[in-house]
Amino acid sequence: MESIGVLMPAPMSSYLEQELEKRFNLLKLWTVPQKSQFLKDNSGSIRAFVGNAGNGADAELIEKLPKLEIVACFSVGVDKVDLNKCREKGIRVTNTPDVLTDDVADLAIGLTLAVLRRLCESDRYVRSGQWKMGNYKLTTKFTGKTVGIIGLGRIGKAVAKRAEAFSCPIAYYSRTAKPELKYKYYSSVVELASNCDVLVVACPLTEETRHIVNREVIDALGPKGVLINIGRGPHVDEAELVSALVEGRLGGAGLDVYEKEPEVPEQLFGLENVVLLPHVGSGTVETRNVMADLVVENLEAHFLKKPLLTPVI
Repeated sequence: MESIGVLMPAPMSSYLEQELEKRFNLLKLWTVPQKSQFLKDNSGSIRAFVGNAGNGADAELIEKLPKLEIVACFSVGVDKVDLNKCREKGIRVTNTPDVLTDDVADLAIGLTLAVLRRLCESDRYVRSGQWKMGNYKLTTKFTGKTVGIIGLGRIGKAVAKRAEAFSCPIAYYSRTAKPELKYKYYSSVVELASNCDVLVVACPLTEETRHIVNREVIDALGPKGVLINIGRGPHVDEAELVSALVEGRLGGAGLDVYEKEPEVPEQLFGLENVVLLPHVGSGTVETRNVMADLVVENLEAHFLKKPLLTPVI
């Protein structure tokens, strides 16, 4: 398989690069100055594309790669991949579900605690020497708060399980109720937001879920509510979120994702009730290596004409 061209548009994991280079002809697009010409020169040998949450395969790119057979995503989300174009051309698509569930769910709880207990601000309080001038102000308890979850898939369920350990009642919104679960179901996001203290976004990004958290939802969550987004940036109307936080209409937010990454609204930088992370939900050495193995295994399976391990289409 050494002659098979695998295109990677941006650096994702040194381990992934090493494993791909052992098996394929890895083409690192970010290392070449003339990208369009590079794609043209190598279009006849590129049979696979490895993307991630920020670097996908749109229709324009797919058209430039007539020999493309498979798009292997180093992520769960495939919203950056033109799935319709892939179906049209018979291109297979895979992702890396399950293996990152624990890390993302852990982070959701960590963000919630960080916002409610003001962990980042408290850290700065100590480092700046202000503790010598008086104790830090009181914060907000997490145990017992009602946690609402938008999307009760793998990650949503994992968040719920962790929140239950804090004696938190769980409620959720999804396209349909899940009667096998004991959690409270709401048929609208606004209703869910009205009845929870912490709202966690954990659903896939689709056209239906884009801006699923809008002004009405934010206002329903209210000045004591906290929004946690470990899904995708476009799930939230960012302009409305910023104005609600600045105006005090929302109690706080913990964000790992943003609408135009890596751009983050500067109005958020000075708010102590907001915790900002650089999209690191699955960002542990252990999980990224397992994700990389899954990407490689899917590519090997495809080119050896074996069943894909985690097919999307």
